Amino acid sequence: MKKIVLLAFLLMPIMLMAKSHKLESFDQVMDALKEGNTVKAVFYYKDCQMISDNEIEEESVDAIGGMKIETWEFFAKNSIRNKEAFVVCSTSKLIANPLGNGYVYNYVKIKIKETGKVKITANYVDSITHEQTMTENFFTEINKGEVGAAHFFVVD
Repeated sequence: MKKIVLLAFLLMPIMLMAKSHKLESFDQVMDALKEGNTVKAVFYYKDCQMISDNEIEEESVDAIGGMKIETWEFFAKNSIRNKEAFVVCSTSKLIANPLGNGYVYNYVKIKIKETGKVKITANYVDSITHEQTMTENFFTEINKGEVGAAHFFVVD
Protein backbone atom coordinates (compact mmCIF):
# COMPACT_ATOMS: atom_id res chain seq x y z
CA MET A 1 0.00 0.00 0.00
CA LYS A 2 2.84 2.38 0.85
CA LYS A 3 4.40 1.74 -2.57
CA ILE A 4 1.17 2.68 -4.36
CA VAL A 5 0.83 5.91 -2.38
CA LEU A 6 4.49 6.77 -3.02
CA LEU A 7 4.12 6.04 -6.75
CA ALA A 8 0.98 8.19 -6.98
CA PHE A 9 2.78 11.00 -5.14
CA LEU A 10 5.76 10.81 -7.51
CA LEU A 11 3.58 10.79 -10.65
CA MET A 12 1.34 13.64 -9.54
CA PRO A 13 3.62 16.50 -10.78
CA ILE A 14 3.85 14.87 -14.22
CA MET A 15 0.06 14.57 -14.47
CA LEU A 16 -0.44 18.14 -13.30
CA MET A 17 2.12 19.59 -15.72
CA ALA A 18 0.70 17.84 -18.78
CA LYS A 19 -2.65 19.66 -18.79
CA SER A 20 -3.77 21.40 -21.95
CA HIS A 21 -7.08 22.54 -23.30
CA LYS A 22 -8.37 23.27 -26.75
CA LEU A 23 -8.77 26.76 -28.15
CA GLU A 24 -11.70 27.09 -30.55
CA SER A 25 -11.66 30.73 -31.66
CA PHE A 26 -9.36 33.55 -32.69
CA ASP A 27 -10.13 35.38 -29.44
CA GLN A 28 -9.20 32.34 -27.36
CA VAL A 29 -5.89 31.95 -29.25
CA MET A 30 -5.09 35.65 -28.84
CA ASP A 31 -6.00 35.69 -25.13
CA ALA A 32 -3.70 32.72 -24.50
CA LEU A 33 -0.83 34.33 -26.44
CA LYS A 34 -1.27 37.73 -24.75
CA GLU A 35 -1.21 36.05 -21.35
CA GLY A 36 2.17 34.52 -22.23
CA ASN A 37 0.88 30.95 -22.28
CA THR A 38 2.40 28.22 -24.41
CA VAL A 39 0.20 27.61 -27.44
CA LYS A 40 0.65 24.61 -29.69
CA ALA A 41 -0.86 24.05 -33.12
CA VAL A 42 -1.63 20.79 -34.92
CA PHE A 43 -2.59 20.78 -38.61
CA TYR A 44 -4.41 17.98 -40.43
CA TYR A 45 -3.32 18.84 -43.96
CA LYS A 46 -5.57 16.30 -45.71
CA ASP A 47 -8.58 18.30 -44.48
CA CYS A 48 -7.24 21.60 -45.86
CA GLN A 49 -7.52 23.15 -49.29
CA MET A 50 -4.03 22.89 -50.80
CA ILE A 51 -2.41 25.19 -53.33
CA SER A 52 0.93 24.02 -54.71
CA ASP A 53 2.87 25.90 -57.39
CA ASN A 54 -0.05 28.36 -57.66
CA GLU A 55 -2.49 25.59 -58.57
CA ILE A 56 -5.43 24.38 -56.48
CA GLU A 57 -4.96 20.68 -55.86
CA GLU A 58 -7.93 18.30 -55.92
CA GLU A 59 -6.64 16.53 -52.83
CA SER A 60 -4.29 17.60 -50.10
CA VAL A 61 -1.47 15.51 -48.66
CA ASP A 62 -2.31 12.98 -45.97
CA ALA A 63 0.04 14.45 -43.39
CA ILE A 64 -0.12 16.00 -39.94
CA GLY A 65 2.17 18.74 -38.68
CA GLY A 66 2.57 20.63 -35.47
CA MET A 67 4.39 23.58 -33.99
CA LYS A 68 4.74 25.55 -30.82
CA ILE A 69 3.91 29.22 -31.24
CA GLU A 70 6.90 31.00 -29.75
CA THR A 71 7.33 34.21 -31.74
CA TRP A 72 4.23 35.98 -33.01
CA GLU A 73 2.93 39.37 -34.07
CA PHE A 74 -0.63 40.68 -33.88
CA PHE A 75 -1.96 43.33 -36.25
CA ALA A 76 -5.18 45.10 -35.31
CA LYS A 77 -7.73 45.91 -37.99
CA ASN A 78 -6.49 48.78 -40.24
CA SER A 79 -3.07 48.91 -38.55
CA ILE A 80 -1.25 48.12 -41.81
CA ARG A 81 -4.12 48.73 -44.24
CA ASN A 82 -5.53 45.31 -43.33
CA LYS A 83 -9.30 44.85 -43.40
CA GLU A 84 -9.31 42.44 -40.46
CA ALA A 85 -7.14 41.72 -37.45
CA PHE A 86 -4.72 38.79 -37.64
CA VAL A 87 -1.79 37.16 -35.91
CA VAL A 88 1.22 35.63 -37.68
CA CYS A 89 3.94 33.29 -36.49
CA SER A 90 6.56 31.02 -37.97
CA THR A 91 9.18 28.43 -37.21
CA SER A 92 12.03 26.76 -39.07
CA LYS A 93 13.57 23.39 -38.26
CA LEU A 94 16.24 21.30 -39.98
CA ILE A 95 14.71 17.94 -40.96
CA ALA A 96 15.59 14.91 -43.08
CA ASN A 97 14.22 15.61 -46.55
CA PRO A 98 11.00 13.58 -46.93
CA LEU A 99 11.04 14.24 -50.71
CA GLY A 100 14.63 13.20 -51.39
CA ASN A 101 18.10 12.93 -49.90
CA GLY A 102 19.88 15.08 -47.39
CA TYR A 103 18.35 17.73 -45.19
CA VAL A 104 16.06 20.69 -45.68
CA TYR A 105 14.90 23.54 -43.53
CA ASN A 106 11.19 23.10 -42.96
CA TYR A 107 9.89 26.68 -42.72
CA VAL A 108 6.26 26.94 -41.64
CA LYS A 109 4.32 30.14 -41.16
CA ILE A 110 0.73 30.57 -40.16
CA LYS A 111 -1.67 33.46 -40.38
CA ILE A 112 -4.79 33.35 -38.25
CA LYS A 113 -7.47 35.90 -39.11
CA GLU A 114 -10.07 37.24 -36.69
CA THR A 115 -12.69 35.37 -38.73
CA GLY A 116 -11.02 32.10 -37.69
CA LYS A 117 -9.60 31.42 -41.15
CA VAL A 118 -6.07 29.99 -41.14
CA LYS A 119 -3.40 29.99 -43.86
CA ILE A 120 -0.45 27.63 -43.40
CA THR A 121 2.56 28.04 -45.68
CA ALA A 122 5.15 25.26 -45.78
CA ASN A 123 8.49 25.77 -47.52
CA TYR A 124 11.41 23.39 -47.87
CA VAL A 125 14.75 25.15 -48.26
CA ASP A 126 17.87 23.17 -49.20
CA SER A 127 20.25 23.19 -46.25
CA ILE A 128 23.33 23.74 -48.45
CA THR A 129 22.24 25.84 -51.43
CA HIS A 130 19.38 27.61 -49.61
CA GLU A 131 17.28 27.04 -52.73
CA GLN A 132 13.56 26.79 -52.09
CA THR A 133 12.61 23.27 -53.17
CA MET A 134 8.92 23.20 -52.21
CA THR A 135 6.19 25.70 -51.40
CA GLU A 136 2.68 24.70 -50.43
CA ASN A 137 -0.17 26.73 -48.99
CA PHE A 138 -2.98 25.19 -46.98
CA PHE A 139 -6.25 26.92 -46.16
CA THR A 140 -8.60 25.96 -43.34
CA GLU A 141 -10.04 27.42 -40.17
CA ILE A 142 -9.65 27.01 -36.43
CA ASN A 143 -11.14 23.66 -35.44
CA LYS A 144 -14.38 23.78 -33.52
CA GLY A 145 -16.18 20.46 -33.37
CA GLU A 146 -16.26 18.88 -36.82
CA VAL A 147 -15.15 21.98 -38.76
CA GLY A 148 -11.57 23.15 -39.34
CA ALA A 149 -8.25 21.37 -39.65
CA ALA A 150 -6.15 23.77 -37.53
CA HIS A 151 -6.23 22.69 -33.89
CA PHE A 152 -4.84 24.99 -31.20
CA PHE A 153 -4.10 24.08 -27.60
CA VAL A 154 -2.92 26.07 -24.61
CA VAL A 155 -0.62 24.33 -22.16
CA ASP A 156 -1.56 25.24 -18.59
